[in-house]
Amino acid sequence: MIGPLVACIANFSEGRRLDVVRSLCAVIEGVSGVYLLDRHSDPDHNRTVLTFVGAPDSVQTAAFVAIETAARLIDMDTHSGQHPCIGAADVVPFVPLCDVTMADCIHLARSLGQRVGDQLGLPVYLYEHASLRSNRRSLPLIRRGGYQALKTAILTDTDRAPDFGPARLGSAGATVIGARGPLIAFNIYLTTDDVGIARQIARAIRESSGGLPCVRALGLRVGGRAQVSMNLTDYTRTPPHRAVAVVRQQASHLGTTIDHSELVGLIPRAALSGTSTDDLGLVDFDTGQILESRLRAVLGSA
Repeated sequence: MIGPLVACIANFSEGRRLDVVRSLCAVIEGVSGVYLLDRHSDPDHNRTVLTFVGAPDSVQTAAFVAIETAARLIDMDTHSGQHPCIGAADVVPFVPLCDVTMADCIHLARSLGQRVGDQLGLPVYLYEHASLRSNRRSLPLIRRGGYQALKTAILTDTDRAPDFGPARLGSAGATVIGARGPLIAFNIYLTTDDVGIARQIARAIRESSGGLPCVRALGLRVGGRAQVSMNLTDYTRTPPHRAVAVVRQQASHLGTTIDHSELVGLIPRAALSGTSTDDLGLVDFDTGQILESRLRAVLGSA
């Protein structure tokens, strides 16, 4: 593919009903010039992450039809899952890849946010580089308390008023749209089912608690094991191997260890520099999970 290239890594609050996930994939792939690179669905988190790329306008169109489809098919009043969320199309970030600037992604996010608010009647919050409020860049801050808490707060709390759309939640909830750099979503499973230990480790390693820079972390119970769920928001400051080493150290102090880890979505090749997938404890990893390899495979045959 020649020309500008942007990625959208959209997170939907559905990881159990495969017919819904297939519908989301279909509407994205139905947009000309858009290529679905990766799909990761997790029934415990009840969440699906879809990574798709293309020219900026085409990717923005695909994001809109996916949000519209999610709002129609996912009911947040009946949703359950381990992962924090406030909406059917929960988080929709744009990431610059080739001949696209962060300013371009900010424009995509803000114009999409206005369109979703106006045409779909969904509350929209802008985050990271696209944020319109300096005190509301953080995704965890926007999602605090989850869907049920926001459903009440949005009615009266001006700090939680959306950037676009109505100040009320329907069954599709709200959508968070943004522009950001590459993010690595990475889960570590421990050899214990004690979620309290996972929460202690998460508290120790996340930046907001004084831990590692550019690390967000939660302690969850997934698949009968304690899980440390992490987002590495800048792998040049905290690469995956550093995060794993600190989790292993913290786990040892608490009488447990790492069982295995998993990657959610794709990872830039540079983030694996100086380490191996065995060192990271990754299971069933293949080169197709490396962003550059996947781009070459998909776009080279387009």
